[in-house]
This record gives sequence, structure tokens and C-alpha cells, in this order.
Amino acid sequence: MSSATQLSKRFREVLLDGFWIANTNFKDQLSNVTWEQATTKVSSLNTIAALTFHIDYYIAGIVNVFEGGDLEIKDKYSFDLPPIDSQKQWEDLLDKLWMDSEKFATLLEQIPDAQLDEVFVDEKYETYRRNIDGMIEHSYYHLGQITLIRKLLNSQS
Repeated sequence: MSSATQLSKRFREVLLDGFWIANTNFKDQLSNVTWEQATTKVSSLNTIAALTFHIDYYIAGIVNVFEGGDLEIKDKYSFDLPPIDSQKQWEDLLDKLWMDSEKFATLLEQIPDAQLDEVFVDEKYETYRRNIDGMIEHSYYHLGQITLIRKLLNSQS
């Protein structure tokens, strides 16, 4: 199995269908969350909706690079979630996350292994491999937060 295929598998595990590392994934954790739960603030923590937007923001930004575009994302905009006032808006955000995640994984599988060690956009961002590993690790970090926020919300009801 190529390195790109292995990375794609790891990415899918955290976002779409895996249970190996955390015994859960984004799709599993978010599947039964209502828009009211997703937008409920718990103390000073980010909302589930904000974390969902945040992860998708970075995934979509890297997809753009995989497709030959520029790296247009900026950290300062990564939590600029538009208001969510309905279940449909929440489901639209989730659908975008699932679509962008699948596209990310599919495009990643097509990257030649040699390219993984090439510069990602600019030398300051290091290599493709480092950015892909970073995306996986970043996703696990926020998956843990979402899992804890869900538990806190459930304990309040």
C-alpha cells in the first residue's frame, strides 16, 4: 500500500468511518447532534458547530491546493462560522464536511508518494506529508473536544 493510500485511510478513519484510534470519528459523533446542541455554548468552549466549521475550513483549503489552486485559508478566519438557525443549516454544514472530507481522501490517494516529501505551497509550510499528518492530528484534537462537549451537553439535560 502506498504512503498516500495509508494517509488517506488514516484521514478517513478520523473523519468518516474509523474506530481504531479514538473508538469514534466525526461522522459517528455528529450524526445525532441537533442544530440546537451544535450551537449551544458550554462555558468558554467553542460550540460543536464552530469546531465542525473550523475543521472543514482547513480541509477545504487543502483540497483547493490538491486541485492545483492556491492556499487561500487564513487562521484568523477559521472560526468565522455563519449563524446556524435551523436543522437544515446544520445539516448543510455536515454535508459540506462529509463531501470535502471524501474529496480530500480521494485526492490524497492520487498523490504520488514522491510528492509527499515535496514542499507544500511554500517552504515555511514544509512538506505535503507534514501538512497531511497535521490535518489528521488536528482533526483528532478537535474530535476529542467535540466528544467532551457532547458529554457535557448530555449531562445538563
